[in-house]
Amino acid sequence: MAPPTAPAGTLAQPETLRRNSDLDSAVAEARARYTNRRPASAALHQKALEVLPGGNTRSVLSYGPFPTAMERGEDCRVWDLDGQEYLDLCGEYTAGLFGHSEPRIHDALHAVLRRGTNLAAVGAGEERLARLLCGRFPSLQQVRFTNSGTEANLMALTVARAFTGRGTTLVFRGGYHGGVLTFPLTGSSMATLPLPFVLADYNDSEDAAAVARAHAGDLAAIIVEPMQGSGGCIPATPEFLASLRALADETGALLIFDEVMTSRMSAGGMQARLGITPELTTLGKYIAGGMSFGAFGGRADIMALLAEKLPHAGTFNNNVLSMAAGGVAMGEIFTADVAEALYQRGEKLRGRLNAVGTAAGLPLCFTGIGSMMTVHFRQPAPRRGYAATPGEEALRELFFLDMLEAGIYLARRGMVALSLPVGEAEMDRFVDTVTEFAESRRPLLLAGGVAG
Repeated sequence: MAPPTAPAGTLAQPETLRRNSDLDSAVAEARARYTNRRPASAALHQKALEVLPGGNTRSVLSYGPFPTAMERGEDCRVWDLDGQEYLDLCGEYTAGLFGHSEPRIHDALHAVLRRGTNLAAVGAGEERLARLLCGRFPSLQQVRFTNSGTEANLMALTVARAFTGRGTTLVFRGGYHGGVLTFPLTGSSMATLPLPFVLADYNDSEDAAAVARAHAGDLAAIIVEPMQGSGGCIPATPEFLASLRALADETGALLIFDEVMTSRMSAGGMQARLGITPELTTLGKYIAGGMSFGAFGGRADIMALLAEKLPHAGTFNNNVLSMAAGGVAMGEIFTADVAEALYQRGEKLRGRLNAVGTAAGLPLCFTGIGSMMTVHFRQPAPRRGYAATPGEEALRELFFLDMLEAGIYLARRGMVALSLPVGEAEMDRFVDTVTEFAESRRPLLLAGGVAG
């Protein structure tokens, strides 16, 4: 006789407990293998703990048992301190678009270094790069430079508040606009600046409209990522972005597209691909060829504030290294044809990866746009951020460790950002490795994943 079915709400049955235990054991075994193969990284981490809080100076690179320390890179490959080689699919979180050894960028940097680095003056490089960007992005009539996407977003919000004479900004749960502008699903972050923000759900036009209208009298800006990058590579639907465009027109707020990551999706970013033009756009990451960089810009009448009454300082805003590398990167290398080819390669790769989970009937999928994607251990694919279950968190760590074991380096959170040197052979290798993961970890995926 079959055992009676447990009533709803009772403790997990032995089979479920066993599977959960198997998942925990698999993660523990993967951690042990990881540790044994990286004694040099472990030793460096112990030394770094003495002088750096957490042993690092960039939170996204902090993970247990200790982060792998890289020593050098070439094209789309990196080597760690212990001499192990990896296919680099992290792509410096989209900033590494050109790989590690693009000779035209290296030549530009070497040439400008010979002429001097800190000149305390304007130069031809900044005008050239500004003209290139204004010629590519539909919303950019004028642009100013910063040193990071975080700074770019801070200045864009400052400009919006000054231009409108209002104070409140509509943001979206799961959004990330920089180290001091992060909006987790669970609420505010202690690192976020104490500015007046109101939150709505991503990809929910009705919720956004309700929140915006409730604060319309003081709404200065609506800032949105056309795809939430650190939030899991969750794309905004075109309908959602179009509704925000209409909502900004209705309320008099300025629409800001944070295209720090998504600007790579075409020569003119997602705004050009979708035909939706914001008042202001923020940029960063790859545009200066791997150098420190950010930018914000938009309509000339809005940006005129910076020439008239709104100061914008920054010692390194027009540093000669970023200006020179950016001119080559955007003027010679990342042409419209190259951008489109990269976008199509990424679309094809994501389709192949999703076919792995679908064919196997597993809670395994990849969301994203073009050359950016993130793995999720649930089906169907999410349309907005979500609170991951303990099983999903364990699978995410196992996936990361298994990929490293196979010689593939990606973001700890499971994000992939293709660089230009990544070709068909490298993408085939990644698909084969994910297929092997799905086959070898099938029972654990079924135990820890979420099926809709």
